[in-house]
Amino acid sequence: MSSHVVRVPVSRGMRQVLTRVGLVLAAVTLVSGCMVGPKYERPSAAVNSTWEAIDGVQESPTVPDWWRSFNDPVLTSLIEEAHGQNLSLRVAGLRVIEARAARGVAVGEFFPQVQNAFGSVGADQLSRNEAGASGDRVFSSDRIGLEAAWELDFWGKFRRGIEAADAGVLLAVANFDAVFVTLTAEVASNYVLIRSLQERLGFARANVELQKETLELTETRFRAGAVSELDVATARATLANTRALIPELELALRQTTLALGVLLGKTPSDLAASLAPPRGEALRVPDAPAQIAAGVPADLLRRRPDVRAAERLAAAQSARIGQAEADLYPSISIAGSTGFASSTFENGRGSDLGDIFDADSFTGFIGLSVNWPIFNYGRIRSNVRVQDARYEQAVAAYREVVLRAAADVEAGLAEFLRSRERTVHLSEAVVASSRSVELSLIQYRAGAVDFIRVNDAQTQLVAQQDNLVVSRASIALGAVRTYRALGGGWEVRGESEYVDSDTATRMRERTNWGEVLDPSWHEGKDLGFPRPDAPGAKPAAGSAVSGGGL
Repeated sequence: MSSHVVRVPVSRGMRQVLTRVGLVLAAVTLVSGCMVGPKYERPSAAVNSTWEAIDGVQESPTVPDWWRSFNDPVLTSLIEEAHGQNLSLRVAGLRVIEARAARGVAVGEFFPQVQNAFGSVGADQLSRNEAGASGDRVFSSDRIGLEAAWELDFWGKFRRGIEAADAGVLLAVANFDAVFVTLTAEVASNYVLIRSLQERLGFARANVELQKETLELTETRFRAGAVSELDVATARATLANTRALIPELELALRQTTLALGVLLGKTPSDLAASLAPPRGEALRVPDAPAQIAAGVPADLLRRRPDVRAAERLAAAQSARIGQAEADLYPSISIAGSTGFASSTFENGRGSDLGDIFDADSFTGFIGLSVNWPIFNYGRIRSNVRVQDARYEQAVAAYREVVLRAAADVEAGLAEFLRSRERTVHLSEAVVASSRSVELSLIQYRAGAVDFIRVNDAQTQLVAQQDNLVVSRASIALGAVRTYRALGGGWEVRGESEYVDSDTATRMRERTNWGEVLDPSWHEGKDLGFPRPDAPGAKPAAGSAVSGGGL
């Protein structure tokens, strides 16, 4: 048995071209660290060293699972359900996966941009009347081979693109965390509002029963001739006003419950069981923590997701300046093809289509090209200016986000602290009003005071009890607003993935996702380029995050 080795001759000219291309590749290796454009540094942003609101604020780092400080198991359960089932959070997670895939596209641009395997078989007939039409006019030909073209990254154009894509991945992660924080705060706020409305309804209904008894008393005394009909009419009007509060509160309760159901991905009927308090406990506003762990203002730059997102936008735009500047310099490309070709055209050799893999059928090309758009009428330079102006816009937007973040925290702290002070005074007023109603009724029965005193006392009690519940809810809402402004909560996602397992399974069944859907994606590389590592943390002790949405 013998073997046949095809030896492909290489001409002297081809060797010279290959040598020159080798020198170019060596030069590429030497200048691979060269990238035009600015080197990005995180923009400075003005932040105070401490919070202006001192009372009730701890400078210790904020707790990731801050909702547990309310000591309300129903609230904790609802938030964990939302983390697992909220649809907006799932969309944000899928955008992280999309950004990872887009990053792979940017990495691929660094390497030979054209790589094709080609093959063809054809039959030709030449015109009899065409110039040079002598000889064989009907013949067949076939070709097979490989071709490639590679624009070398002398000036960092493609590496800047990878930088921008890295920033895009971290931007998507920051946006996911922002949705996570917002979702958590909205669930907590809606829960506080639901409990406050339920408690206000309880007071309203209790006052309706009290005022019904008062109306019966005035009617009895009117029939006995002890009072005028004015007392009866006044008592009836007061009772009607109090009753009118109930449908208004019930409507608000229904609307808030529906909003919470959307956040949890549940229907109202399914949500009713989740909102039921533990057996024996009253429907009341959860007690906010006595103090808020707020850290220091500088922590916002690291922790608050929208601040991180704004900073990543600036980083991506900085890389785009370099991409635009690279167009000012010559682009250097290597192109080549290799393969085999054969034809039945009469050429004195008696060749045939079956000779395609003979050594004499070898064909090849390799070349170096330089393209330098020197006459671009200022378009490239103007594009650099456009990208630079956009970068400055991103920097200004970043600084504004930082200022707004600090202002949001201060506003939340102010609401928390002032509502706490107001609640103390309202609690005293409710106690005094309850006693006033009790005493006025005793004196009215005895004929010592007129009904106006009784009516005023009962009207005041209704308003002050309602105000007290609203004020207590404002304490809790102020705490929630503060924690939301601090950007806390996203840390509990730890190293969990951004899409739930069912969605990931469906996606893998449709498409080959490789490592893109893996939780450890950030630990790997794409064709030698390390992937960006997003901020994360292991779940806090005692915290539980459902795997449904992460």
